Amino acid sequence: MRSARRAPLGRLAAVVGVLAVVCAVTAVPGALGRNAAGGPVTNYLTYVGGKAGKANSKLSPIYIGTINTQGGQVLVGPNWTKGVQLATQYVNTYLGGVQGHPIKLVTCNTTSAEEEGTKCGQQFANDKRISVVLFGAVAVGNQSFYAALGGKKPVVSGVALLPVDATQKNEFALFGTNDSVLGPWGTFAKTQLHAKTAAVIYPQVPGIDVGAKVEKTSLTDAGISTKLVGFDPSSTDLTGPLTAAGAQTADIVVPQSDAADCVNVAKTLQQLGVPGSKIVSNPLCLSGQVAAGLGGDLAQWVYGIASTLAGDKSDPAAAPYVKAMTQLHQAALAQDAWVIVSWGQLLTTVKEMNKLGVANITPAKMTTALRNFKGPQALGAPSLHCGKYKTEPAACNDQTQFFQYMGKGVFKRLTGWLRPPSNFTPEG
Repeated sequence: MRSARRAPLGRLAAVVGVLAVVCAVTAVPGALGRNAAGGPVTNYLTYVGGKAGKANSKLSPIYIGTINTQGGQVLVGPNWTKGVQLATQYVNTYLGGVQGHPIKLVTCNTTSAEEEGTKCGQQFANDKRISVVLFGAVAVGNQSFYAALGGKKPVVSGVALLPVDATQKNEFALFGTNDSVLGPWGTFAKTQLHAKTAAVIYPQVPGIDVGAKVEKTSLTDAGISTKLVGFDPSSTDLTGPLTAAGAQTADIVVPQSDAADCVNVAKTLQQLGVPGSKIVSNPLCLSGQVAAGLGGDLAQWVYGIASTLAGDKSDPAAAPYVKAMTQLHQAALAQDAWVIVSWGQLLTTVKEMNKLGVANITPAKMTTALRNFKGPQALGAPSLHCGKYKTEPAACNDQTQFFQYMGKGVFKRLTGWLRPPSNFTPEG
């Protein structure tokens, strides 16, 4: 789930706001694919075990650490921070905080230097008020952060981006790791497109190549002959790399890109006459920046997403989220994938805190509670299995669902939740 280098927030919000309001999904009968582990989360008050109404400002706060990469040149999910702030506001306003105690976020972000992770890790490790850290789209300072934190506090992430994130034994990626949630691309290509050949392209930006290689592995594991080609992110005409990957003739084309490059990829694929029905993208091309660059609408591709799609009217989990964002006057941000996962992270953290009780909220007990959490995940998969993959103990989910974008805010659901090919193993 890699996202954009910096995008103008005002323009993004305006375009995505339109999508969030008018977005509709044509459902495929039986495609939602919920299993026995649990249905979609539709009532946040019941989910978190809270009490309706405002938290009591006179009670001592419950402190939660948050970290994201903000303000630099590498911005993977800048709106994650806004999302977790909004989710906290909602819980404090409508769900009674944690047993009546208001939640207060303690924020420390990285920007451009690895050593910034050390500062944040030390801050959270030494702050005795903090029992858990919420981890956003962190792409700078990850290794030093974990070293400084020293495993003293559990880390709750949405989609863990880097290999070092995935291997943390004290981290819980509720929506999966970059490896685990890209694994289902092979399953989709095999079972839905009946593909025999694939083209994967990606901008040569540090970290993004990891996701592209995972997709190649997944497609290969599904028995699909795959070509992987990188390109200079400063390039605008991508005819060369797309041709080298065999995009014109491949049965599936996978742009493992961020929003900053999705526009150029989309324009070049259109020039090459590649139909959108065989272009299968990660959800970060579902961006207002992309819609603006393409003249006001998104590319009519297939999109895989490891969370609820905000405009999916076939999924009961979408309605309470959109309603909550509207109540907070933030419907414009509802479609952002990182805002969605930040809500899921915060709600599940509050759920486990309420179950423990305020007096029992400690790093050790939160770690045990999170490790035993099986779902359903609010705004996520119907079941979780933290520690399923020995190479990536942080991965709690390996399921993704796929949609065809029809244009003008309308999506068509193509699948329920799919898992990777049976022989797929994240590299870790």
